[in-house]
Amino acid sequence: MLLKKASVLVVDDDADVLTAVRLLLRPQVKEIVTEKNPEQIPALLKQQAFDVILLDMNFRSALNTGNEGFFWLNKIKELKSDAAVIMITAYGDIDLAIRSVKEGAFDFVVKPWHNEKLLATLTDAISRKSGGAKATITGSSKAMGLELLGESEAMQDILLKIRKVAPTDANILILGENGTGKELVAKAIHQQSLRADKPFVKVDVGALTESLFESELFGHKKGAFTDAREDRAGRFEMANGGTIFLDEIGNISLQQQSKLLSVLQNRQVIRVGANEPTDIDVRLLCATNVPIADLANEVRFRKDLIYRINTVEITIPPLRKRGSDIILLARHYAEVYAHKYMKPVPELSKVALDKLLHYHYPGNVRELQYAIERAVIMADSDVLDAPDIIFSPIEAAPVEEVLVQESNLEELEKITINRVLQKHSGNLSRAAKELGITRTALYRRLGKYGI
Repeated sequence: MLLKKASVLVVDDDADVLTAVRLLLRPQVKEIVTEKNPEQIPALLKQQAFDVILLDMNFRSALNTGNEGFFWLNKIKELKSDAAVIMITAYGDIDLAIRSVKEGAFDFVVKPWHNEKLLATLTDAISRKSGGAKATITGSSKAMGLELLGESEAMQDILLKIRKVAPTDANILILGENGTGKELVAKAIHQQSLRADKPFVKVDVGALTESLFESELFGHKKGAFTDAREDRAGRFEMANGGTIFLDEIGNISLQQQSKLLSVLQNRQVIRVGANEPTDIDVRLLCATNVPIADLANEVRFRKDLIYRINTVEITIPPLRKRGSDIILLARHYAEVYAHKYMKPVPELSKVALDKLLHYHYPGNVRELQYAIERAVIMADSDVLDAPDIIFSPIEAAPVEEVLVQESNLEELEKITINRVLQKHSGNLSRAAKELGITRTALYRRLGKYGI
């Protein structure tokens, strides 16, 4: 076994983490060295060669780098170490950890981790290192549901994030425009979790009235109100042991938010008309199309509830930002609907592909799906041409409104810079390249707009 022959260095300023890793790995590896001070890394690497380095993303040191993990990752590369570097990160730094993989780390683990997952990651690192294979950011779309397809950088980041957070019990907030696939991401997280064989319960909380909210989520006793003819478990009890997915969480009232927060804090529900609480054990996933900046407005949404539901945030990009994924999805839906309607699987002509690539998709993946379904039904040949693809006029009005709202050029520039920075996880060099300006020019604009 390769792990038995490995030497591992663990660098973390948390003594409890070092103790836990030492106890776990001592029987599993040839040698384990632990170090609290990252500034000892150069000396340790001069003394001996390590197969794997477990490196924390953040240290409480005097080094002012913004994020010490990147500094020491680059330092290890400068020292020409052959060790595979695995970053140790907290939930809040997952986006940074994904960026570290792009910049040379082999992988990352989220703390608190499951021991089996950590050992599997170490084994994979040592195996690939000895075999000379290079690690890449990939996600298994097939394991996560066929419609969760994507080869774009943004989708690969999401697939990697799902793979990392799914085995934990972290609460996840999924953000994205209507039609981007938020429910698919929620299902993928459940399918990849340790609760996969337990219930997955979806509730569209934005559609619940004040009178139905408590009864639907928390249940009721017989006679609690006029139509309560029998005891009924709520959705939280139905999801016990599994996952509950609260869709459109951004649309519930402040009063509903208060009731939900109480349940999440106490891990108990009280049925309407009852006095005794019932303990619950659920994994919470939430989704909204409301931007996080709007949710942070306490007139609309309680900040304490945001922190409760948002241990990890996953933002799904709109389809218009996903490039060639549009063609990948179009071909997928063409095959799906050809089988459904018992027709030959059609090809897409070049002009049809161009039309698909240059459309703005205000309805996102859902709009593309319906356009391809209609084209497959109506087409008279085995080739879909541009006239066969008709987009819904329902989506036209909102786009025009957005263009009017963004007519102010400075505001549009600020919005564009923010979007590109978010896309590249704050990497200024990549953002400047996509914007077509120098890093210096980007710095000036960041100062100008207070970004």
